[in-house]
Amino acid sequence: MDYVSALVPPVVMAVFFVSLIVIIVKSQGGPNKTKEDGAVDAAFARAEAAKQTAHPENG
Repeated sequence: MDYVSALVPPVVMAVFFVSLIVIIVKSQGGPNKTKEDGAVDAAFARAEAAKQTAHPENG
Protein backbone atom coordinates (compact mmCIF):
# COMPACT_ATOMS: atom_id res chain seq x y z
CA MET A 1 0.00 0.00 0.00
CA ASP A 2 2.99 2.31 0.31
CA TYR A 3 3.22 2.59 -3.46
CA VAL A 4 -0.36 3.90 -3.63
CA SER A 5 0.35 6.67 -1.12
CA ALA A 6 3.56 7.48 -2.99
CA LEU A 7 1.78 7.76 -6.36
CA VAL A 8 -1.30 9.75 -5.30
CA PRO A 9 0.32 13.23 -4.96
CA PRO A 10 2.07 13.15 -8.38
CA VAL A 11 -1.07 11.85 -10.06
CA VAL A 12 -3.21 14.56 -8.46
CA MET A 13 -0.69 17.22 -9.49
CA ALA A 14 -0.56 15.85 -13.04
CA VAL A 15 -4.35 15.93 -13.34
CA PHE A 16 -4.42 19.50 -12.00
CA PHE A 17 -1.67 20.59 -14.39
CA VAL A 18 -3.34 19.02 -17.43
CA SER A 19 -6.69 20.59 -16.53
CA LEU A 20 -5.00 23.98 -16.08
CA ILE A 21 -3.41 23.72 -19.53
CA VAL A 22 -6.74 22.71 -21.08
CA ILE A 23 -8.47 25.71 -19.48
CA ILE A 24 -5.75 28.08 -20.70
CA VAL A 25 -5.91 26.73 -24.24
CA LYS A 26 -9.72 26.88 -24.34
CA SER A 27 -9.79 30.45 -23.04
CA GLN A 28 -7.56 31.73 -25.85
CA GLY A 29 -9.42 33.61 -28.54
CA GLY A 30 -13.17 33.77 -28.58
CA PRO A 31 -15.30 36.79 -27.78
CA ASN A 32 -12.92 38.13 -25.12
CA LYS A 33 -9.87 38.15 -27.41
CA THR A 34 -10.58 41.63 -28.79
CA LYS A 35 -11.18 43.04 -25.33
CA GLU A 36 -7.98 41.47 -23.97
CA ASP A 37 -5.94 42.63 -26.96
CA GLY A 38 -7.33 46.14 -26.57
CA ALA A 39 -6.39 46.20 -22.89
CA VAL A 40 -2.84 45.09 -23.67
CA ASP A 41 -2.52 47.63 -26.48
CA ALA A 42 -3.76 50.40 -24.18
CA ALA A 43 -1.25 49.40 -21.50
CA PHE A 44 1.59 49.45 -24.03
CA ALA A 45 0.46 52.86 -25.29
CA ARG A 46 0.38 54.26 -21.73
CA ALA A 47 3.84 52.87 -21.00
CA GLU A 48 5.23 54.30 -24.24
CA ALA A 49 3.68 57.71 -23.57
CA ALA A 50 5.09 57.76 -20.04
CA LYS A 51 8.52 56.85 -21.36
CA GLN A 52 8.36 59.60 -23.98
CA THR A 53 7.36 62.27 -21.42
CA ALA A 54 9.96 61.11 -18.90
CA HIS A 55 12.84 61.07 -21.41
CA PRO A 56 12.13 63.43 -24.31
CA GLU A 57 14.56 62.97 -27.16
CA ASN A 58 16.84 65.89 -27.97
CA GLY A 59 16.69 66.58 -31.60
